[in-house]
Amino acid sequence: MLSYRHMYHAGNFADVFKHALLSRLLVALSAKDKPYFYLDTHAGIGLYDLTHSWAQKAREYDSGIGRLWTAKDVPSLFDPYLKIVRALNPDGRLRYYAGSPLVARRLMRPADRMALVELNKVDHEELQTVFGPEKHVAVELMDAYQALKAYVPPAERRGLVLIDSSFDRPRELDRVVKALKDAHSRWATGMYAIWYPLMEPAAMRDFLASIARSGIRKVLRLEIVVRERDETGIIPGCGMLVVNPPWHFEKEAKTMVEYLARTLAVSGRGQSLVEWLVPE
Repeated sequence: MLSYRHMYHAGNFADVFKHALLSRLLVALSAKDKPYFYLDTHAGIGLYDLTHSWAQKAREYDSGIGRLWTAKDVPSLFDPYLKIVRALNPDGRLRYYAGSPLVARRLMRPADRMALVELNKVDHEELQTVFGPEKHVAVELMDAYQALKAYVPPAERRGLVLIDSSFDRPRELDRVVKALKDAHSRWATGMYAIWYPLMEPAAMRDFLASIARSGIRKVLRLEIVVRERDETGIIPGCGMLVVNPPWHFEKEAKTMVEYLARTLAVSGRGQSLVEWLVPE
């Protein structure tokens, strides 16, 4: 697990998919006056320099945020997300990319609270450097699933948990299902966003079936495919399950995911999916 470094992939299609959708969930939470809590279980370092040698190795951001950076037809639903990235690059040149913690922090209000969890010691130190002693922000060196037990349910009783594993351990999908079921049993009204790569079809069928059998209701499934599956092992796409999404989120997500499938496809025709895995 500790060998994974997101810097190699920062700003790629999966990041754009994940962070753009995350921004809409957080905007929806801010629509009500009451404060909310945000938990990021796999926080990374928060801020990524795309000129770093690791990011330059495959330049995955070119077919991710790089395409939205220059596009003229981006739907306004992406504005909160893109404003955050543009604010990091005021000279107009794309160099810095915001990870999920920074996206969330820029959208938080003064009374909202967040906990950022990272198990890699080096990444944890960098995350602390980015956020420092900020009010209402806790930066934890902790296992993701232990953090879920420690922080859920939050005192605010409203909020969002982002589960964004690197999936570089065997049976990680099983861990995600178990952790979600456990957290939901203690905080059934919370919103959960679970990002996942599109692995082998059999593994994905088992994962989705496990969620469907879990007893958790109101689960929206979002997916994007940007390349054809081949022998390279590069993931063809990714997805997100959203438990208890805001009432208008399905419509927003459909517009966004369809746009990303068209714009970020690198081989073949991009594909998108928005459907209820488990209805209310």
